Amino acid sequence: MVADLKHKTNISFAGTFASSAFAASFAELCTIPLDTAKVRLQLQKKAIGQDGLALPKYKGMLGSVATIAREEGFFALWKGIVPGLHRQCLYGGLRIGLYEPVKSFYVGNDFVGDVPLSKKILAALTTGALGITIANPTDLVKVRLQAQGKMSSGVQKAYSGALNAYSTILRQEGIGALWTGLGPNIARNAIINAAELASYDQVKQTILKIQGFKDDVYTHILSGLGAGFFAVCIGSPVDVVKSRMMGDKTYKNTLDCFIKTLKNDGPLAFYKGFIPNFGRLGSWNVIMFLTLEQAKKFFIKEA
Repeated sequence: MVADLKHKTNISFAGTFASSAFAASFAELCTIPLDTAKVRLQLQKKAIGQDGLALPKYKGMLGSVATIAREEGFFALWKGIVPGLHRQCLYGGLRIGLYEPVKSFYVGNDFVGDVPLSKKILAALTTGALGITIANPTDLVKVRLQAQGKMSSGVQKAYSGALNAYSTILRQEGIGALWTGLGPNIARNAIINAAELASYDQVKQTILKIQGFKDDVYTHILSGLGAGFFAVCIGSPVDVVKSRMMGDKTYKNTLDCFIKTLKNDGPLAFYKGFIPNFGRLGSWNVIMFLTLEQAKKFFIKEA
C-alpha cells in the first residue's frame, strides 16, 4: 500500500481515494458478520440467573455468530452493512488516501530514505482523526443497527434500516446526536489507524529487506496480519467504550461510560470481543490491503 519515499509513484489523490474506498468497502462486506458479533459482545452486560451466576447470551466469536444467525436469521449478521459501506467510502477513502500526502508533509518533500516510525504514526493519527470526524454519523447508525437484537412479538424495532435510522435520530435526538461518541471514536480510530497504517508500512518495509521476500501477495498478507494484531491490542479499550456509548444512550459522556464499565463489569470488559475483534480486524486488514495493492495498480504510473 505504502510506497517508500525512495520509490516515488505518481498517483493522484482521487486515484488513491477511489482505490482506498473500494478496498475498505470490499473488506467491510466480507467481514461485517464478525464485527456484528464483536459489537454484541461489547454491549453485553452481566446477566444474573436464578442461581446467582452470570448467564451471558453471547459466548465467543463463533458462538455469537451462531446465536445471531439462529435467532434472527443468517442475514442479520450483515446488519449495518449499508452505513458500514457509507463509513468505509468516507472514512476509508480519507484515512488511507491522505496518509501518504500527510506523511510527506511531516517529513518534507525533499526527504530521502526510510521514513521514521514516529512520522508514520503521526501521519496515521492525523488522518484517522480527520476521517472519522467526518464519518462519525455513519459509524453511529451502523452500531445502532448492529445492536438491535431479536425483538419480542409485537415490539417494533427502533430502526427499520439505515435511512430510517438517520432520519429518526435527527428527528428525535437532533443533529448533534449523529456525533454521539465522537470523542472516543476519534481516539479509537486515530489509534487504530496509526496501529494499522504505520505497522503495515513498517512491517512491509522490514520484510522487504529480508532476502527472498518481494512486494507480492505473501508480503501483503503478513503485513496485513501484523497491522490487524497491533490495531486490536492497542485499540480494544477505546473500541469498547465507543460501541457502548453509541449503542446505549444511558451514558452521560466518555468518562461516565469508562467508569461504569470498569465498576460494573471489571477491567477485562475493555477486552470483550477481543477474539472476534482480532478475527475481524486481522481478516479485514488482509483483505483490505490485498485489494488496495491491486486496485492502486489501475492508477499508479511510475515516476
